[in-house]
Amino acid sequence: MAAPKPSLSAGDHAHIDGQLAATDRLLEQNYPGDDGSRQPVHTVYVPADRFTPSFAADWGGQATATVDSHGGLENLGRLLGQETALAEAVAGRVAAKLSTEPIEDLRLDFEDGFGDRGDDAEDAAAVAAASAVAAAVAAGSAPPFIGIRFKCFEASTRSRGLRTLDLFVSGLAAAGELPEGLVLTLPKVTTVAQVQAMDYAVSRLEEVHGLPAGRLRFEVQVETPQLILGPEGTSPVAQLPHAVPGRISGLHYGTYDYSASLQISAEYQSMEHPVADFAKEVMQLAVAGTGIRLSDGSTNIIPVGDNVENAWQLHGRLVRRSLERGYYQGWDLHPAQLPSRFAATYAFYREGLPAAAARLRNYVERTEGGVMDEPATARALAAFVLRGVQCGAVGAEEVQALAGVGIPQLTALAHPRLATTSNS
Repeated sequence: MAAPKPSLSAGDHAHIDGQLAATDRLLEQNYPGDDGSRQPVHTVYVPADRFTPSFAADWGGQATATVDSHGGLENLGRLLGQETALAEAVAGRVAAKLSTEPIEDLRLDFEDGFGDRGDDAEDAAAVAAASAVAAAVAAGSAPPFIGIRFKCFEASTRSRGLRTLDLFVSGLAAAGELPEGLVLTLPKVTTVAQVQAMDYAVSRLEEVHGLPAGRLRFEVQVETPQLILGPEGTSPVAQLPHAVPGRISGLHYGTYDYSASLQISAEYQSMEHPVADFAKEVMQLAVAGTGIRLSDGSTNIIPVGDNVENAWQLHGRLVRRSLERGYYQGWDLHPAQLPSRFAATYAFYREGLPAAAARLRNYVERTEGGVMDEPATARALAAFVLRGVQCGAVGAEEVQALAGVGIPQLTALAHPRLATTSNS
């Protein structure tokens, strides 16, 4: 029997291409996927006027002192449920982290952490913050990611928030090149229009200071129920990536503002309350494929006084819970939360490394194993391992030995679209 010939003509193909041209543009422009760059594992919030160039090192020292006074890092690992070998491996890496890079992402807070001190005081603090950040970057003491959270765009605080944003960015621009890891955070967003207004504000700042278009990206804090479910019965948060394509870098869940807005009593406000999980699942769906990162919120149970070990156990469990649910970043509010943040995070990646690496090796070498992984799963495996390397949980040499791939190949596996683009 002769092989059949195609029935669809070139004209049919062209017709279908025309029908799907808008879809092709949407997928290309609005769903570029993750860009492969490093995502911090946490964000530390501190009142803006407390920042100095030595701030990160000071917090690292305080974190280390707290751990040392409570049995050391291996004891912390055991408190978090780690077996002896894992606790030992994690402890060494966490100790190095606390001494070299204790804070990955820092936000100088002009919102809840600063309050209303009058315009003169906030003007002075915004100018001083820009100067201090520029000095820390020049000295090499700034965290890799750093920026400010200013007051929200509701009518009562809009002008003040815009002025602080302007003074801070203008101060950095006057000092020289903007920090590579500059991050700006817009809090208490309720509508798409507020995000569009922020897009306009940073676009104008780019024009005024001669910055490339798109240089000033920003985070949106999801702290209000109106952003999850709008008055028309739709989800405004799902519209954000498409209202200002390429401008939003992350969505951050605000544990306590969001819970309070839903009348959850203070005792039960938590990152793991059902209302929190629902909001975060909507956020996760809203930004899937867009390249916008997600961050979980914080716990206000702080490891101080007689509550250190209990608070560490709670924090470590919540960090692990977020990681398992695809939230690779969260908030930390106190130096004593750094050890449990890094210990729980590093254990997550180190525990998962052997199995992920073996499956990656089988996939790359096309070896049959107990699991037949598809390309999408291979991407997820590679992305998991790459995140572990980027945060310091595992070493590149470990990945090479276990998976048989170096970091360039691992990155290409995790983000094949980027590899295709760079080779085209």
